[in-house]
Amino acid sequence: MAHSLSDECTPLKREYDSCFNAWFEGYLEPAVNATTPEQRLKYSQDKAAEYERNCGKIWNQYRECVQKAVKDKGLDVLLEQARAENPLKEPPPATPVDKNPA
Repeated sequence: MAHSLSDECTPLKREYDSCFNAWFEGYLEPAVNATTPEQRLKYSQDKAAEYERNCGKIWNQYRECVQKAVKDKGLDVLLEQARAENPLKEPPPATPVDKNPA
């Protein structure tokens, strides 16, 4: 696993990555096996609640640490400049798929 933006954030990053990966592994197969829309909805809601219980607090701590590191390194000014110069107001248009390639 890679290091975080700041050394002090790296332990939180590793803890979050581990939590997320464990949660995600348990998410995939049952989600595919749910056969009705109602089953998929219930499963998704249950997994979202599980994520919040198990990983939500760690994610918030890690995010706060990274936000502090961004500010401490002066990157917040650069991010604001980039957002002002190239605001992302809506997603880029989808590229059409050529169904008959030459």
